[in-house]
Amino acid sequence: MTPSDQSQPSPMVEMTRLKQIIDRLRSPGGCPWDLAQTADSLRPYLLEEAHEAAEAISSGDPERICEELGDLLMNIHLQARIGEESGAFTLENIARDISEKLIRRHPHVFADGVAEDAEAVRRAWDQIKSQEKGDVNQHSPTIRTLPASLPALARADRIGKMAAEVGFDWPALAGPRDKLNEELAELDEAVSEGNRKAIHHEIGDLLFAASSIARKLEIDPEQALNDSLERFRHRFTYIDEQLGDAVRADLEQLEEWYQQGKNREEEATDGS
Repeated sequence: MTPSDQSQPSPMVEMTRLKQIIDRLRSPGGCPWDLAQTADSLRPYLLEEAHEAAEAISSGDPERICEELGDLLMNIHLQARIGEESGAFTLENIARDISEKLIRRHPHVFADGVAEDAEAVRRAWDQIKSQEKGDVNQHSPTIRTLPASLPALARADRIGKMAAEVGFDWPALAGPRDKLNEELAELDEAVSEGNRKAIHHEIGDLLFAASSIARKLEIDPEQALNDSLERFRHRFTYIDEQLGDAVRADLEQLEEWYQQGKNREEEATDGS
């Protein structure tokens, strides 16, 4: 069944059905694996499914997006069920709290607030959030807290955007491009000195500068790197084919095979 199938039951019916399935899996006589899980043991799966859903969205495949969002929704239901069993919260609590939050933070929709554009909405959201947390008289930090599990490159992109909000940004692409050269020179110096701590420091600065170039060009650096890694993996399959049973080959031969794999990929893309 595809998302466009008009014969689908109502959303409430299917959501109730999913909750009933999760409840049965977690009830006595249910699934031993599901019964053995805790909120903490399920955390890695929640993160994994969130990343897979994001990857599916990037693919643009509606069926894949639907499937991965379903896996993510299942994990949310499992967490809610575990919370319910401990008396901490229920699925209804989760839905109620987020609904009330959305209403509070969208006064331009649900009350008499005004927001002329997306940036105004973001500023109002942050202001209301500060009020809710009792920080009315405190200036919100420019670099807001991000989830610890967020990939470092995605974190670099978000932090760069936060700093740019207050004007801490280069006016043109040449700025971060020069910064990249500067950081590369500093890395070369650290390498020549054999200073491991400085090398660590400069590699981080180099990657941060690269993320700034992506931001100025309005490219998602996390997705760009993932796509690059996928291209590399795909091209390496050709090298594996040429290696056969051999364990390794000299670099010159490997580079030649890599270029052949790259050319084959480009020809296949041009012909599609």
